[in-house]
Amino acid sequence: MDAPDTPPERPRGRRRTGVLIATAAVLGVVAGTCVGYLIQAGREPTALPPLSQPSVAQAEGAGPEPLSAAQDRKVKVDGDLRKLLLSRPNGARAWQDPPGSDGWMDAGELAETYKYPAEAFRNLVGTREFRRAAVTDWRENGDLDVEIRLVQYRQQETGTEAADAADNAYYFADQADDTDSWPIPGTGDGRAYVHGKPDVFYGVSQYSAEAYAWRGDIAMEIWIYDTKPIPRTKVLDLAKRQMERL
Repeated sequence: MDAPDTPPERPRGRRRTGVLIATAAVLGVVAGTCVGYLIQAGREPTALPPLSQPSVAQAEGAGPEPLSAAQDRKVKVDGDLRKLLLSRPNGARAWQDPPGSDGWMDAGELAETYKYPAEAFRNLVGTREFRRAAVTDWRENGDLDVEIRLVQYRQQETGTEAADAADNAYYFADQADDTDSWPIPGTGDGRAYVHGKPDVFYGVSQYSAEAYAWRGDIAMEIWIYDTKPIPRTKVLDLAKRQMERL
């Protein structure tokens, strides 16, 4: 036989038993109250305690001090995002053809850094809810190039765009051959990658390393390029110091 579309009606006998038990309990309470009243009536009256109570001293001050702008992360990340980027090391110089404009990258400029720019642009302004991106770059020690981006998405109340962007970057970085990775201290799931196999451009070998992490609505991206292998301490140090500024 097929199961009924609706559950069967609860048996009435169980419901009636519950009512009888509840009624007996009420009668028992009433009887106990009457007995207690008769006993209390035969006793001497007891004086009530005074209504006045000792005053309680209030703590001094009007409450905790509000956070300063430096301590309040929301104030910090809603300001000039470029100020949160690491400063160029002493002796380093900017690239001749720096990315973005005046330290900023719009959605179109950021999309151009992807393999499929049109699709990346649609994702950035649609699903990803791109807000803005700050970028810095420098060359140090002759051939070592560094680029750091802070990509800010819409507030986390509407999604987890920064975390999703980092997860996406982890996935593709792990796919590269001859790649080692390490967690970035103090970032939860942030990771740094060093690629042991160089790319060759016009007969010149170029090694690379990268790092990704996120905090709140900001995703951090770091790339390092050099003509010789890049030590993991280099990329880990940059990533750790950059995340400490967020």
